[in-house]
Amino acid sequence: MTRGRAQDVNVCGVTAAIAVIDGKWKTALLWLLEPGPRRPGELRRDLPGLSEKVLTQALREMEADGLVHREVYDTLPLKTEYSLTEFGRELSEMLAPLSDWGHRRLERLIEARAAS
Repeated sequence: MTRGRAQDVNVCGVTAAIAVIDGKWKTALLWLLEPGPRRPGELRRDLPGLSEKVLTQALREMEADGLVHREVYDTLPLKTEYSLTEFGRELSEMLAPLSDWGHRRLERLIEARAAS
């Protein structure tokens, strides 16, 4: 799915929503930002395998989509924090039932493997 689909007003609402969270890291970033503001280094440490370049790209896209707020503090050294916007918090809450469904699916897979 392309970023352009997130801007297309002639698509299904589910497609528009998925376009905003599409990618390997965005849902994990939403989850990590739920409790409160986090610095980029903290986010990278909590997501092994996430490069600085990909983190920056994902956060910029999420900021452009209105999901996260970037705060830069004028201190030396510069301090940057990311937090969920109200819109991002709303999305995170909407994803909770989907997450619950995903966990139930995984449990079913485990049970099916154990039975075979």
